[in-house]
Amino acid sequence: MDLRQDALQILKETSRTFYIPISILPSNLQEAVASAYLCMRAIDEIEDHAELDNTTKAFLLRNISQTLQTGVDGFAVDAFHLGFQGYEDYLPEVSLRVREWSILAPETIAPRIWDATAAMADRMAFWAERNWQVETESDLDSYTFGVAGAVGLLLSDLWSWYDGTQTNRTEAIAFGRGLQAVNILRNHGEDLTRGVSFFPTGWDVGDLQKYARRNLVLADRYTNSLPPGPALQFCQIPLALAHGTLEALASGKEKLSRSDVYALIENFMRLNVKAV
Repeated sequence: MDLRQDALQILKETSRTFYIPISILPSNLQEAVASAYLCMRAIDEIEDHAELDNTTKAFLLRNISQTLQTGVDGFAVDAFHLGFQGYEDYLPEVSLRVREWSILAPETIAPRIWDATAAMADRMAFWAERNWQVETESDLDSYTFGVAGAVGLLLSDLWSWYDGTQTNRTEAIAFGRGLQAVNILRNHGEDLTRGVSFFPTGWDVGDLQKYARRNLVLADRYTNSLPPGPALQFCQIPLALAHGTLEALASGKEKLSRSDVYALIENFMRLNVKAV
C-alpha cells in the first residue's frame, strides 16, 4: 500500500478546504503537512464526536497524547491499540489510523508533528472536561491558540524545515486563530444544539466577527510576507475561504455553498497558473 496516496485519499474525504493546497505541495513537504493535518484531524474527530461523552473524549485524547510522547523513531504497529480498545466501532477511520499518519512525515520533522499533536490532544482533553465553557476573551484566546494558533506555529516550523522560510510567529498564531474564529461562527448554531458555545459571556455574533477580522488582518500580513513558493500557495486557499465565509455569514448566509468554495479555489488555481 502507498501510504502517501492513501493519506491523500483520506484527506480528500475529510477536508474540502485543505485537500487541494496539500495535494499541490512538493514531495517531502506534502508528506509532512499531510501528516500534521491528518494527525490533528484524528484528534479533532474525537473532540467533536456526537456519541462520546466528555470524560471518554478526554480519556481517548490523553491516551493518544501519551503514546505520541513515547515516539523515538516511530511507533509499534499496536502502539495506539490499547488506548482505542473498546471504542473501535465508534471512532472514524481517520482517528483509528493515527499511527499511520504519524509516520507519514519525513523522520527529520516527524517528532515536531508528534509534539504538536500530543500538546493539542492534551488541550482538547482539558476543554472537553470543561465542556468548552468560554467565559472571557482570554478563554477564547486560550482555546483558539490551543486548537489552531499552535497549528500556525507548526506550519511556520514546517516552512523553515523545508526551505528556510522565516515568518513572524505572532502573525502565524493569528493565521490559525483567525481560521478557527471563522469556524466557530460558521458552526455556532450546531454547537448550541449540543450545549456548547465558544462565545464569551455577553458576546454576540458581531463581537466574534470583529475578533475574527482582527486576527485575519494579521493572517493577511503573515501570508503576504511569504515568498513565492509552496508555503504561500498553501496558505492562500484556506485564508481566501475564511474571508469568503466571513463575508457570507455577515450577509446572512449560513456558510459558503459548495459551488462558492469551488469557485474560490478554481479562481486561485487559475491565477496561480498565470503567475507561474
